Amino acid sequence: MLALLLLAVTIHEFDVPSADARPHDPAAAPDGALWFTEQKANKLGRLDPRTRTIREFPLTVRDSGPHGLAVDRDGNVWFTANYKGYVGKLDAKTGKVRVFEVGGDPHTPVIDANGVVWFTEQEGNQVGRLDPKTGHVDVRRVPTDQSKPYGMVATREGLFFCEFGSNKLGRIDPATLTITEFVLPDGARPRRLAVAPDGTIYYSDFARGYLGHFDPRSGKFLEEWPSPGGPQSKPYGIAATSDGIVWFSESGVQPNTLVRFDPKAKSFSSTPIPSGGGVVRNMVSTPEGALYLACSGVNKVAIAR
Repeated sequence: MLALLLLAVTIHEFDVPSADARPHDPAAAPDGALWFTEQKANKLGRLDPRTRTIREFPLTVRDSGPHGLAVDRDGNVWFTANYKGYVGKLDAKTGKVRVFEVGGDPHTPVIDANGVVWFTEQEGNQVGRLDPKTGHVDVRRVPTDQSKPYGMVATREGLFFCEFGSNKLGRIDPATLTITEFVLPDGARPRRLAVAPDGTIYYSDFARGYLGHFDPRSGKFLEEWPSPGGPQSKPYGIAATSDGIVWFSESGVQPNTLVRFDPKAKSFSSTPIPSGGGVVRNMVSTPEGALYLACSGVNKVAIAR
């Protein structure tokens, strides 16, 4: 069993102004802002790390259920309206939202190097592509039934996504929209993905309590390690920083933990999230090496350094 060290990190948490908003996913903007969805409040939020102030942006479509979000190079915020079957584009300067109907239950959005928006549909069992220039939408069904497409990342080898309903990762080719599936260990249920600086992918195995490692170039599973909190630790939100360190949260541990994994030393270190976390469903890293977290059940967002 790998040794567990005490994690030396500072976690600053910030209260979301709207009560019981359920901040679901965070995103890092080019200007350094922390954006987040407020799934139950039907808003998007923006935290300015310098002033520590939060501004909220109400959505015009009632009960949209904003789930995931991503910020493009121009600062526009793209989000998935999980309850109302659309992908939205928020102009942060004006607060106006443009709606792109995609159907189903759009879940996790990703923007690739060409500015194209991709998204998963968990219950719809589909992966979609939205061309921001034309508004055209294409969707493809995942070959495995009830695969529950979940977390997604953009890589040089294409768009990879978790099949939370199976022990597989999927890849959709950006040119042909062909989906290829890759088998992980028996019983695995990958939920979120992180791309490391070397181009490999780490995933949180929610069901078995493992951190997994996958090579998108060869399409092969590489290695896995038991999460420090054990089989019921439910690793969830995950990110990799520019120094190659992998970070994730254990949602099955009370209080939730923030875990650091050093791939070179193959060592773990861990610390409790001050508020308890309330399930950290997703996290992202910034170019400066900070982590942005959404602490859903305690109505906070956080910055870890």
